[in-house]
Amino acid sequence: MRRAAFLAAAAGTLAAPLAARATEPAIRPVQMREGSIVLGDDAFVRDAWRELRGRTVGLVTNPSGVLSSGEPSTDAIHRNGQIALKALFGPEHGIRGAAGAGETVGSSTDEKTGLPVHSLYGPTRHPTPAMLDGIDVLLFDIQDVGARPYTYVSTMAYVMETAAQLGKEVWVLDRPNPVGGAQLDGPVLDPKFKSFIGLYPVPERHGMTVGELARMFNDQFGIGCKLRVIPMQGWKREMLWADTGLKWVPTSPNIPYARTTLVYLATGLVDEGGVNNGVGTDRPFEYAGGYGFEPSAFRDALAARRIPGVEFEAADWVPTKGFWSGKTLHGVSINVTDPHAFPSVRTAIELLAAARAQGKYHVPSGHEQIMDRDWGTDAVRLALNSGASADAIVASWQPGLRAFKALRSKYLLY
Repeated sequence: MRRAAFLAAAAGTLAAPLAARATEPAIRPVQMREGSIVLGDDAFVRDAWRELRGRTVGLVTNPSGVLSSGEPSTDAIHRNGQIALKALFGPEHGIRGAAGAGETVGSSTDEKTGLPVHSLYGPTRHPTPAMLDGIDVLLFDIQDVGARPYTYVSTMAYVMETAAQLGKEVWVLDRPNPVGGAQLDGPVLDPKFKSFIGLYPVPERHGMTVGELARMFNDQFGIGCKLRVIPMQGWKREMLWADTGLKWVPTSPNIPYARTTLVYLATGLVDEGGVNNGVGTDRPFEYAGGYGFEPSAFRDALAARRIPGVEFEAADWVPTKGFWSGKTLHGVSINVTDPHAFPSVRTAIELLAAARAQGKYHVPSGHEQIMDRDWGTDAVRLALNSGASADAIVASWQPGLRAFKALRSKYLLY
């Protein structure tokens, strides 16, 4: 698999009549610090849920679906006896987030709530009519990482598609983009390379929140479900995760830290080109190199490129899983010094070009389609194979990025 102070108040809600409130159960209030971010699920639990009286609900979530207090939204919603929560739905890695990348996840029963848990990464990736029987509204509360290949937004799109077909409603409880909303980077997906890790013509680094993406998917790309986004308050486009003051909850086994999201779109795109990325160590995606790399020369070649916001240090590491398990690999560690400036996807190209110069860039036979799927185009692979410079490859993305930036402006909430 592929952070500033603000006064916050819940938004987009309707007040309930006093008489109705008198009969409601005691709900633990969401305690917000002055200057903190109000997440979409904070706003939902505080007030917006009142609009669901008499309707039944399913929740698409995983361990990253937490309130700003750190409480799982599943627990907060289930505790409110007036929300008719009927089922939970889990994406890749499962409702508890423990399954490995690409590992099939089965359906089950949640031990804490007793609710049925339907897998959306098992025999089907769309919720089925049987799963949605008796459910009126689907809530989506999962933390994304701001990278097109990360599959949670594809799960969201599939939920929206099925909801449109079956007349269900979808509410997206918005969350921050941890790598910010200011920078766009990488090629826009060519529809010929559509897959579960890239459904729509969006760049690798899109700078949108899940709620903004849902609005775009629904309108621009024709899903057409009945959609509502519960927005955040206090989040600004230039904010990275560290600016939010929120605690990071790992979104999947290989994204253990907020800082991992910054390098995921650098080294997460190089493994099919013969460059190991440190997955299987305690610093996944923070290394680049492999067997037989010359670390000092690799570091010096990258440093000469003057990539903004990053330093490279010669390093060795030993993965504990995967093809190179137990082998000592050589290359560089990637130390992001200015996360606001760091161009993650450009860095992927710089790494592959530097590996090529060492004779280490290699796409194994039969892996061409995997690399093209990861990048959403075959243009990157073909350009690298032809000897094109990193500058030329990055320049080729710019017209598509400008067009996408204009397109996405209609769907931005912040």
